[in-house]
Amino acid sequence: MSLFDDISAFLQKGKAQDVKDLVQKALDEGNNAKDILENGLMVGMGIIGAKFKNNEVFVPEVLIAARAMNAGIEILKPHMIKDKVESKGKVVLGTVKGDLHDIGKNLVKIMMEGKGLEVVDLGTDVSAEKFLNAVKEHKAHIIACSALLTTTMTYMKEIVKAMEESGIRKDVTIMVGGAPVTENFCQSIGADIYTSDAASAAERAILALSA
Repeated sequence: MSLFDDISAFLQKGKAQDVKDLVQKALDEGNNAKDILENGLMVGMGIIGAKFKNNEVFVPEVLIAARAMNAGIEILKPHMIKDKVESKGKVVLGTVKGDLHDIGKNLVKIMMEGKGLEVVDLGTDVSAEKFLNAVKEHKAHIIACSALLTTTMTYMKEIVKAMEESGIRKDVTIMVGGAPVTENFCQSIGADIYTSDAASAAERAILALSA
């Protein structure tokens, strides 16, 4: 197995210290940050994402793998800046106004970062105005909205409306998700993408950015 394969394998097991040590070893051996990120860390997280989608691993395993990935990225960060490793795109993420649930949102963030996306996490109880301001400030290409309640998911329509009224609707892809959300609901409010799980959300975001 190559060093990249080892990084991927230890990440999947959630072995943060081993991942840090191997990332440092890969750097010491002259590998550039982009290759280590893409061929080691992101491969490992991609496998975890696929397993999560297929119910082969569950939330605790995903969180532990994400912690290991972040440990590796901390070692890489100074080198990524030096090597000018760019993100694949920016996503503004949040749970909508009136809703304080964040587990699903946090999983989406993990999966998206695992695909090389830069995620601006606005947290929970996020207003349409806050989404709009964040898109403008960070020049984001995607908004990802989460809701776990039927009473709060209707607020997603306000987010679509805010983008339309500000004149930037055509420049941003709006993704929606959460337990009560459906494809029909997504279409009815004029959003662009609905996905039923975090791994699919990350995949669709990458597709949207490359379209």
